[in-house]
Amino acid sequence: MADTATLTLNDVLDRNTILTDVKVETKEDVFRTLSERLFEQGYVSSVDDFLDALHKREEEGATGIGNHIAIPHGRSETVTRNGVAIAILDHEIEWESLDDTGAKLVVMFTVGASGDGANDHLKLLSMFARKMAQQQVVDALLKAKDADEVIAAFQD
Repeated sequence: MADTATLTLNDVLDRNTILTDVKVETKEDVFRTLSERLFEQGYVSSVDDFLDALHKREEEGATGIGNHIAIPHGRSETVTRNGVAIAILDHEIEWESLDDTGAKLVVMFTVGASGDGANDHLKLLSMFARKMAQQQVVDALLKAKDADEVIAAFQD
């Protein structure tokens, strides 16, 4: 990953961890689907340990930020490198959020338990939050049919 001072969305958007038209029914389904993809791509060394970290974070409060967007994350020793997995769901699912909407766009962050990983997380969260605060970006993401369209939406 690039130096935190010069970190960009392009540095963390990975076509291999972006899924579109995801057919799931629950938050747990999303957690498992994205965690397995992160494991397959070398971002986490244990699906179960990362799921535990996600559940622990969910107990602290809602990760639904409104506008059908959720940003779950897990801080764990199992994280081998910081990154992001994105799921565009084929329909809205129930998710606790600030505006009582469910989730259709899920942006899941992997966060190392200490050091640079934790610092990079704040920078990543800030960059993604700024983009997702723009309605045109959210609209493009919700309509994205593949990873390239997701990446393009974040670059608008």
